[in-house]
Amino acid sequence: GHTTGDVDAHDIGIDGNGEPVFVNTLFSCLARPTVRANFDVLWQPPFISRLAPEDRCHLNGLAMFEGEPGWVSMISKSDVAEGWRDHRPDGGLVLDGPSHEVVRGGLAMPHSPRWYKRKLWLLNSGRGELGHVDLDTGKFEPLCFVPGYARGLALHGKYALVGLSKARNRSFSGLALDDELQQRSAEARCGIVVIDLDSGNLLHHLRIEGMVEELFDVSVIPGAIRPMLLGFKTDEIKHMVRFTGG
Repeated sequence: GHTTGDVDAHDIGIDGNGEPVFVNTLFSCLARPTVRANFDVLWQPPFISRLAPEDRCHLNGLAMFEGEPGWVSMISKSDVAEGWRDHRPDGGLVLDGPSHEVVRGGLAMPHSPRWYKRKLWLLNSGRGELGHVDLDTGKFEPLCFVPGYARGLALHGKYALVGLSKARNRSFSGLALDDELQQRSAEARCGIVVIDLDSGNLLHHLRIEGMVEELFDVSVIPGAIRPMLLGFKTDEIKHMVRFTGG
């Protein structure tokens, strides 16, 4: 475990050395854990003039490419505290990390960029769309509509797994997604949908009811039968011990 403090971390990637890289949303940068401080800064958008705990652009998504950060998504190019909130409908963009070039702008609260089978997949969350960005033209190509606020994308074989959330508050309201749901006589739901990447058809869905109303990310663990996580408050963390050597 690593103590970072309150940094509002979003996407986490694993680099070529097996080390984590995370989106430090509150400080508008990419960072990695370190034993010397709360985090080491790896990269920041070129328009961010100062690293401060102000969530200026709502940097949220990270796509790794060949073991290094490749592309990032954010809600806007704002350089003032929480300025992204004024640009939710169409201020979103995807940036090429190494070159700092804007790959695609005009998006609605984009999340979860993923490089898969030579395509940069993306959730255009404010419109309820899964699609990919054509890196040659910069055009966003929607594949399908999903019935909820989309965050979290995992790709496996010819399938995409997308996490959906219900509308939380003002941050999720007033978007084109509202109109799309209304036209379909539907409400935003919390759960996971499985999508065929060839046809765009929604093949399966898992609907989550009760206290959980939001998901941020999803992941595929191939071959796992009973996956589990160790928390800090249960007995498992005391007794689940693995070691090498000896």
